[in-house]
Amino acid sequence: EAADPPMPAVLDLRAQAQVRDAWLGKRLDTVVPMLMRREGIDMWLVIAREYDEDPVIETMLRATWLRARRRTILLFFDRGPDEPIEKLSVARYAPGTWFEPAWNPEEHGSDQWARLAELIRERDPARIGINRSSRFSLADGLGSTQYEELIAAIGEKFAKRLVSAESLAIGWLETRIDDEMAAYPTIVRMAHSILAEGLSEKVITPGITTTADVAWWYRNRIRSLGLDTWFHPGVSLERAGEIEQSMTTQFAGEQETTTIQPGDLLHVDFGISYLGLNTDTQHHAYVLRPGETDAPQGLKVGIATGNRVQDILMSNFKTGISGNDLKDVARRDSAAAGFDATIYSHALGYHGHGAGPWVGMWDDQEARPDKGDYPVQPKTAWSIELNVRVPVPEWDGKAVRFKSEEDAYFDGENIQFLDGRQEELHLIPRQRSRSE
Repeated sequence: EAADPPMPAVLDLRAQAQVRDAWLGKRLDTVVPMLMRREGIDMWLVIAREYDEDPVIETMLRATWLRARRRTILLFFDRGPDEPIEKLSVARYAPGTWFEPAWNPEEHGSDQWARLAELIRERDPARIGINRSSRFSLADGLGSTQYEELIAAIGEKFAKRLVSAESLAIGWLETRIDDEMAAYPTIVRMAHSILAEGLSEKVITPGITTTADVAWWYRNRIRSLGLDTWFHPGVSLERAGEIEQSMTTQFAGEQETTTIQPGDLLHVDFGISYLGLNTDTQHHAYVLRPGETDAPQGLKVGIATGNRVQDILMSNFKTGISGNDLKDVARRDSAAAGFDATIYSHALGYHGHGAGPWVGMWDDQEARPDKGDYPVQPKTAWSIELNVRVPVPEWDGKAVRFKSEEDAYFDGENIQFLDGRQEELHLIPRQRSRSE
């Protein structure tokens, strides 16, 4: 990762919409048929109402649609391996040119549910997938009243053919296409650029600036660049002679407002949203004391140790391994190498805490019988997130938790960081070479 990367250009909103719609068209033509056939689902129904959107339907609407309209029903039907998937919209308004309008109240009558039932009878699917899941909220988007009305409309014959589309919905959300991955490294570079700027003398004046000041600077900076974020940045610090900050406090977002001082180790948890994709990154910085030109060696060792645990985790990625098994083998190998590591990585993409398996939790390293059983799939983006406790000799042996997080892509065989990773502490103030 570059130490102080320049900020890439941000497209205007119209250009962003054009890019997102182009991606969506390709995804609907390629990802949907692949997943429906993988899961053996003949028909997929995605149903939502305005302000009660299914997480899946939010990713299937053209960019100028910020919400579903009234009740929006998308119907996908597999007409056979040699035919493209039929894509219908059973809705008053067309959600995009990719869907053929299939309900005109003036022609078909005003009962939307009756029209959907008619379309289902005509196609006679053997397995009808709906977005209901007890494991994944992202695959549980069908509201309870909508489910009841669907059952009433289609009757007992077709109600018996309803199945959970959990793996189909998660697969849609987690699978990245090549066009998206061509842009994702630049999106992560944007996040790295903003992170580096915030962890510098441009923003932080020791003895004056607080951790809350830095968190709000990130929020304002993100907004000023025409970007968005999916969570409020977390900014915390550790210092010699003080008790370690609570992980519960950090992850609950209930951060103490503390004035930053020379000698502090700063930590930032930060993410941006751009072109419908999200980043999630954690970096550390050291505030130099008067006369210092570098961080204490013990803190530098902590960063390097975190890198080694990242390497261990990523070396165990393979298609089909469950989140539980991936976490367990990475913890085993880390312990064998002498590291006190906690692993809690997650998928990344349309959502910051994205669709896919849970690879541990920061507060629970036991096997997850639900989300942890889901397998790692190819063509997925990841947040490689973990922490490792390392004693710092210069701080009287205090064990410091180094929390690292970087974004990566797994193609099915190899996993690599999208824009490198932090391998050196940010220094405040930045130490410039003579050539600068």
